[in-house]
Amino acid sequence: MDESTGALTSMSGFTPEPIPTARLVLVPLGVEYAEEMAAVLADPALHTFIGGEPATPAALRARYERLVAGSPDPAESWCNWVIRLRDGGRLTGFVQATVTEAHGTVTDAATAGARAVGHRHLDEATPATAGPVAEIAWVVGTRWQGRGIATEAARGMVGWMGRRGVRTLVAHIHPDHRASAAVATACGLAPTDVWHDGEVRWTGPAALSPPPARS
Repeated sequence: MDESTGALTSMSGFTPEPIPTARLVLVPLGVEYAEEMAAVLADPALHTFIGGEPATPAALRARYERLVAGSPDPAESWCNWVIRLRDGGRLTGFVQATVTEAHGTVTDAATAGARAVGHRHLDEATPATAGPVAEIAWVVGTRWQGRGIATEAARGMVGWMGRRGVRTLVAHIHPDHRASAAVATACGLAPTDVWHDGEVRWTGPAALSPPPARS
């Protein structure tokens, strides 16, 4: 899970738009958010489960430039948003989705291209034959955790995807990352017995509206 960008044109219908929720606005990623996002993501503890280390503003800007340019694969879109609080306007994290068209299985080359810019991607064994599939991810800065922001943002993104024809959602979550598992559950995903790079694959349908969050 990693960035929060937004101008994609590689697949019709999957160019990110602002997504309002009760407390948030998901804003399509732009390079201009790199400096503020570098501060949001600066806590090394954020990388315990997702790997890597905090990026400098310059490194994040370079990554965002590649993300905004979009995937070189015309059957794939990199959709990225930063999470902005309605109250105060601060950025708090990002959500993202790699949307793959129904064209058989994902290729090794496409996977490598996505991961080169820190974008989560389906592995080559994942079928994509029943309609568009979205590999989703989310990260919220340490300061803003524990407030339901990741759940609200991810559900907003999932609803947007479902309304635009995505059929299946996939996420890969570290088995010890309980907070992320709770977000996936709130989005209607369930764990499978499939593992990939030390993470459990979760899957679920992309409904027009995710199931009601548990109180």
